[in-house]
This record gives sequence, structure tokens and C-alpha cells, in this order.
Amino acid sequence: MKKLLVTGGAGFIGSNFVRYMLAKYPDYSIVVLDKLTYAGNLANLADVEHDYGDRYSFVKGDIADAAVVDEAMRGCDYVLNFAAESHVDRSIEQPGQFIMTDVYGTFVLLEAARKFGIERFVQVSTDEVYGHVAEGSSKETDRFETRSPYSASKAGGELMVHAYFVTYGVPVIITRGSNNFGPYQYPEKLIPLHITNALDDIPLPVYGDGMQIRDWIYVLDHCSGIDIALHKGTLGESYNVGGGNERTNITIVNKVLELTEKPKELITYVKDRAGHDRRYSLDTSKIRELGWEPAYSFESALRQTVEWYMRNESWWRTLKSGEFQEYYQRQYTQR
Repeated sequence: MKKLLVTGGAGFIGSNFVRYMLAKYPDYSIVVLDKLTYAGNLANLADVEHDYGDRYSFVKGDIADAAVVDEAMRGCDYVLNFAAESHVDRSIEQPGQFIMTDVYGTFVLLEAARKFGIERFVQVSTDEVYGHVAEGSSKETDRFETRSPYSASKAGGELMVHAYFVTYGVPVIITRGSNNFGPYQYPEKLIPLHITNALDDIPLPVYGDGMQIRDWIYVLDHCSGIDIALHKGTLGESYNVGGGNERTNITIVNKVLELTEKPKELITYVKDRAGHDRRYSLDTSKIRELGWEPAYSFESALRQTVEWYMRNESWWRTLKSGEFQEYYQRQYTQR
């Protein structure tokens, strides 16, 4: 029996990973540590508690709190750090929160991993650390060119992880994922925001000219990539996990409107984000050498995602109120 600590496990990618791992490995148990910020939601794990209650437990707490981290990590074999402040727009508004969680919180986790002799520590990072990629695709050895407080905080966390490997021998692995989409994604992100806005027949805000390019990956493909890196990756190494689905933002928006059968007149162009990277692209040959490859086509995965939001209206309506509405007004209406 292996025991895993999954930080940020009540968030979008983390909750999908918990569900994926418990279903795949019947001899694994998982402790989820999550602060339950606006993007963390126990409803994301309700079915997990029901289906795998004997192998799943939840601890509410902040990864920047050493006492809480020590208690949650004690007895674990593997640690996977999904916990992060993750939205670029929010990082522009409040960069300090990103530094506290993404850098200092990672340091606290590494100190505990060192203390308890963790077998493997996986830092879940992002392709945004590479910054804008005008041509070609980013390889793991490329330099960081961060352009937002979010990407800078994730890069800072990565550098700390690598330092603990070199200095203390903490057995770390880093994954860098491209833009995720799928079930349980908080509706501030592009795809769920536009799906839910379309379903309500309200404007779909598009930054600038909408020609920014992202490499999209279905969340379960990302989960399988992290799984491969955890079990087959070389300690001290980084692995890009991208879907190979480069699309402009406006292409995504138009596809969402097609799948929801809504008119293109709902598209509303707004002032572009400060420091908005034009293109991301990942070279994934390194993790593919370990035997990983995406299982979902972009088109089928997007259709499944739209259908999930249609079926789970009560889940996202609860989230698109209160704090979300205040944020939405600041971010889009005032632009």
C-alpha cells in the first residue's frame, strides 16, 4: 500500500488526479490537503468520498503552514503538489498571494518532505514558465522567460524544488502542463467561462484580437502524464505534458458557441491583459519516451466538457455568485 499526499486536491486538476489515481491503483490511499480557497471545492470530491472513502481522507489547511503540512505528510510515501494560486489575471491584481502559496508554500512542503524521507515529490508546474514562444516548441532545458506574477511564482517554486534536489537530495520530479480543460474547472478560466456564459446567453469576453495561441490538454491526459512522471520519471528531471492541440482563443470561443448552439454575436472583444503572452507550445518528446501519449482528441474532449457543464448546472451556478461576480465585474465589465 502506497500513501500519497495530494496538495490542492480539491481544485480542478487535483480532484481529477485523485479520482484517476484511486480508480487505477486499488492499493493506493490518498490524503488531500487543501486550503479551500475560492477555487477549492469539496463538491469536486463528493463522489470520491463516496466511492473510495476507505482510501481517501481530507485535511483542510494551507501548505504555507508547517504544522498542518507535517501532520498531513506524516506516513506518506509520495507527495504531489497541485496547490497553487493559478489565474494570471488575479496574479496581476494580488501578486503577494501567489508568492506566498507558490513559492513559500512549496518551500514548506520541501522541508517536510526532507524531514519525513518522502520517496518521490512531484511539483506540478506550468508551460507559462517559458513565456512567449514565437516559433518552435519549448523544451525542458529552455530558459525561463516569465512575464506575469503567476508564471514568476511558479518558476520560483520550481527553482526551490530543484535546489532541494541538488542540496539535500530530496527526490523530486517536475511536470510542466499546458492549458487544461475538463470537468470541475472553476469558471474563471477561458473554456468554462465561455461555456457557462453561452448557456446563459450573456457576452463571451475575448482579450484583444483573440489570436493568442495555447496548447490545450484534456485534464485526464494531464493526469496520466503526471502518473507516468511519478512512476517512471528520473529524479531531478522536468517533463513537459502538453496535448499538442494548439488553437487560438477565438477558435476555442467559436467552437464553444457551435457546441452550445449559440450565436457568434455573443462574442465581445475587451482590452487585452497586461503582458499577455502570445503563444505557448510544448515539446513533449521527453515524456513520450517514458510511454505516455494523450488518449483524448481535442474535439471529443471539448464536446464531453461542454456536455458535463450542461449536465452539472447546479455545480457551476453555485460558484458563479458572490466573490465570482465581484471579480467578473472588475475584470470584464469595467474593461
